[in-house]
Amino acid sequence: MLLHGTNRSLRTGLRARGRGSTGARGTLAVSHAAGPSSHSLTLHSCALLPYTLHAHAFFPCAQTNMASSKKAIYAAILGNFAIAVTKFLGAAVSGSSAMLAEGIHSLVDTGNGGLLLLGLRRSKRPPDENHPYGYGKSLYFYTLVVAVLIFGLGGGISLYEGILHTLDPGHGGASTASVLGVTVGGLMLNTVVLGAAIVFEGLALRTALQEFKKQRGDTPFFEAIVTSKDPTTFTVVFEDTAALAGLVVALVGIHLASLLHMPVIDGIASIIIGLILCGVAAFLIWESKKLLIGEAAAPEIRDDIRRMAHDDADIASVERLLTMHMGPRALLLNMDLRFRDDLDANTVEAAVDRLERAIRKAHPSIRYIFVEAGSIARTRASDSGASAAGGPPS
Repeated sequence: MLLHGTNRSLRTGLRARGRGSTGARGTLAVSHAAGPSSHSLTLHSCALLPYTLHAHAFFPCAQTNMASSKKAIYAAILGNFAIAVTKFLGAAVSGSSAMLAEGIHSLVDTGNGGLLLLGLRRSKRPPDENHPYGYGKSLYFYTLVVAVLIFGLGGGISLYEGILHTLDPGHGGASTASVLGVTVGGLMLNTVVLGAAIVFEGLALRTALQEFKKQRGDTPFFEAIVTSKDPTTFTVVFEDTAALAGLVVALVGIHLASLLHMPVIDGIASIIIGLILCGVAAFLIWESKKLLIGEAAAPEIRDDIRRMAHDDADIASVERLLTMHMGPRALLLNMDLRFRDDLDANTVEAAVDRLERAIRKAHPSIRYIFVEAGSIARTRASDSGASAAGGPPS
């Protein structure tokens, strides 16, 4: 921490060092405007984790959540790739539009898993001169790309293929097919393929739900999705849920088309699959947009920070408190504090340090802290000056 004073100066240096960290420096500027007991003070304290004093409180949780996300994504990639191959084979043999739509869906989901892994990898890059707050938000960007791909490639192509098949249903595809020298009915082949896909997709969804449950704890399911700042796991949950719903629709559509001798039903099933995918994609796009713009910390965290500031005897009030997520586990905090007017610079500095340590201990995810601080006396003097000039307090 570097302290600058107009009438007196106290200079001390603090650097927080850790593995992979370039260090951090805080700056405290004190200017005496109305005597030694009144001062305006600005503190910029930015700790780039790993932070030596608090690494034990931050990294185990971060690594656990990251590992959970990766496990769900890897399970989804393996399952979707295997399912996509079998669906395309089934579509090629039977000529089913719904089966082709499902194959495209699984292929898109496989690529999306790779994009989520890329986003996780890039979000862990350390801060640099051009990105002083790190690359945490890159994960939100790749999640947005995934959602757009689900909407355009998954939902869009499924709708297109379904509309074409509805307008020109044809004869409904091959009635029989030869697989490894064995003649199999097209309906039977599609049923086997879709049945196996439902089993594998169900297993992948169970894995994703288990990992998401570890992250959300006791928070209700939908509340956890809306408030979550790590979109990877719930993105996989929604992808797998949409895939499972699409498989069921495809299976029902194929059997109804065969039972009623109405090939148009197969095209309608493809349209329904497309609508499901577009609906899921729209929700993911909305959530990614909120995270990219910058969401504040949870109300519980903000209230707890205010409580800690109010409990400090040297802090008179919290004028402003701003927070923003710079990544799933990286928060920025900006506070405007008012101190008692009988405090000197050293006491104010100690109070700020004390509050910062308490905040980092209670909420290790707060990695960047900026504090603007002033005394009550200076605030009153400014208000009186503004009133005397005939203008409202600024």
